[in-house]
Amino acid sequence: MSAETVPTKFARSLIELAVQRGYSVQEVLRSAGLPFNPLKPEHADYRSELSAMQYSAIYQQVLSLLQDETFGLHATGERVTPGAFRMMCYCIIHCDSLGHAIRRASEFYRIFFERTARLGLVQDDQHAVLGFSAVAPRPARLPVQTEEVYGLSTWHRFCGWLIGEPLPLKAVHFQGTRPEVIRKYEQIFACPLLFEQPTNALVLDQRYLSLPLVHTEKSVKEFLRTAPYQLMVMPAEKPDTGLVSQVRALIGQDFSQGFPSFEKISRALNMSEPTLRRRLKREGTSFQQLKDDCRRDAAIAYLSRPDLSINAVAALMGFTDPSAFHRSFKKWTGVPPGQYRQDELGAGKHSE
Repeated sequence: MSAETVPTKFARSLIELAVQRGYSVQEVLRSAGLPFNPLKPEHADYRSELSAMQYSAIYQQVLSLLQDETFGLHATGERVTPGAFRMMCYCIIHCDSLGHAIRRASEFYRIFFERTARLGLVQDDQHAVLGFSAVAPRPARLPVQTEEVYGLSTWHRFCGWLIGEPLPLKAVHFQGTRPEVIRKYEQIFACPLLFEQPTNALVLDQRYLSLPLVHTEKSVKEFLRTAPYQLMVMPAEKPDTGLVSQVRALIGQDFSQGFPSFEKISRALNMSEPTLRRRLKREGTSFQQLKDDCRRDAAIAYLSRPDLSINAVAALMGFTDPSAFHRSFKKWTGVPPGQYRQDELGAGKHSE
């Protein structure tokens, strides 16, 4: 499991949005199980970073309050149609390639989100530029804003999630001026950063646009259930092979109806079962090991949701006996699920 962290200021933007809509800070913090207030950096218990699980808990709480699934991109206080992002996911998931999905998302984006920015894709023989063009003129010499960094990072990781592996970037363009400290931004994107550019944009090798999507409506449903946790823990850089990532993506995280068969996974990857088994062995793993890893990671992701009891998490993991889930989780992590939730989220005891 990745130890990815998220700058607290990303969470601050979401909480500020909830406060603007009339919700109390304490209500959000209590429901999300956060042990400190991101709006008060002067306090002794303030931390500059959150775990991906803590951020996802805040996101899910704010999403529940505002019915806004845009990953917090519209931090200006604009409302968008509830369910729009969910429907965009279902509209693009059957596209035959990443490029096709981005173009369809751009069309959907123009319909639902065109008030402040427009999503567009431009490509030549070598590069593809996924950019966000502001409708209204941007004030000159304004430093890069947190929302801009978060928005680009989210779309970058979302595109990688669609193809089942991290998406390498050639560069990232920002309209704003260079901030004093950019180390965290370099860690987030793992590529050169260019400032004072015409648009906020992601630059990638155009050949990645031809890669197929690896997800189904079922895995999209699971993604939306725990978003943006999966995106936060995705590495920015591409590993030596994407096969393990693709198999994990096809396995998914919803095991309430059982696991997809090895035959189905092989067919989705357009290879024979012996070939897939051989290639996984070469990577130092097996289908059974990946199933166990996915089950563990899914359980950890679900435990970041304060609204889910531990029994509910057990059911989502496919356990009919909650005590069996407790034993398995302790075997995976060394601690029982209740203690893990309390230690990681500071959420106190949850009903089991």
